[in-house]
Amino acid sequence: MEERQVEVIKKVEGPVIRDRRLVGKPLTITRRRVAAYVRVSTNAEEQLQSFKSQKEYYQDKISANKEWALVGIYADEGITGTKTTKRDEFLRMIDDCMNDLVDIVITKSVSRFSRNLVDVLSYTRMLKAKGVTVIFEKENIDTSTMESEMQLSLLSALAQNEVESLSQNVSLGVQMKMSRGELMGFNGCLGYDYHPEDKSITINEKDAETVRMIFDLYVQGYGAYTIAKELTRLGKVNKKGEVKWTDSGIRGILKNEKYKGDLLMGKTYTVDPISKRRLDNRGESNKYYTRNHHEPIISEEIWNKAQEIRESRYRTNENVSDGARTKFTRKYAFSSMCQCGFCGNDRNCH
Repeated sequence: MEERQVEVIKKVEGPVIRDRRLVGKPLTITRRRVAAYVRVSTNAEEQLQSFKSQKEYYQDKISANKEWALVGIYADEGITGTKTTKRDEFLRMIDDCMNDLVDIVITKSVSRFSRNLVDVLSYTRMLKAKGVTVIFEKENIDTSTMESEMQLSLLSALAQNEVESLSQNVSLGVQMKMSRGELMGFNGCLGYDYHPEDKSITINEKDAETVRMIFDLYVQGYGAYTIAKELTRLGKVNKKGEVKWTDSGIRGILKNEKYKGDLLMGKTYTVDPISKRRLDNRGESNKYYTRNHHEPIISEEIWNKAQEIRESRYRTNENVSDGARTKFTRKYAFSSMCQCGFCGNDRNCH
């Protein structure tokens, strides 16, 4: 049998021109539209300097590549990476990608893109399905390659674990400070001025008069709704400096232990570092109670009397004997003057 001879037709070096009408004409290269995403999580001076440097770096990097065209630099300043809801620039970038305005997204690392495993995977998959590539420089990941998803999942999990570990360390540090009686997380309290330099509070006499009025009226038998109306009529301002009072706001003041000079910390707790959702602490975490922490506005006797009245008014399903009833509120003319003919209770009767 005659031996076959195979001729090798070598590949063409350089771009292949498929349309013969383009022979002899200059080759046009379509530039890919590139966006950069940068983020810093705090407003600290060194972070802001890093923020500025990142923006300059990507502007130079994208402009230097002849195959890339800069669409824009999307930058979130002082925003957490665990949630995307408050990252306006990130969401704007995603919208532009989904509207076919971006071909490539480039960012420093997986943790800059998001510290939430679910968000990283869901957004990168969504963009990939749209034909948009995400490049993570630090990890050398290009989502256009098939093998990147497993690598991306692992690195995203590590980034989220880092957040959880940091949150635990911060939480432990906060609890140690609270155990020493240090004031943590003060968000304003009518009648007191806060001094951040030493984390102390002192009485503001002008506002303290309003606090004393609230307690005095309450122990006299007036309800929270009536007190709120009276303060509004008198033009008294709340802790926000507004003449706006509600019965729930009055009740919040009445049960605040700070007014008798004590301090209870740990009233709320963070469910998890990803959602950052806070709930009332009903035993899920430690609380720290410090007596005689600061100068009181209300005497302990008046404060305790107010608590007795408050608890009796909002106690449910309690039988009340004849002659032992108290006028719980003066919201209406006949408030607390009617009672059930079967159980003797004046509220929450079934």
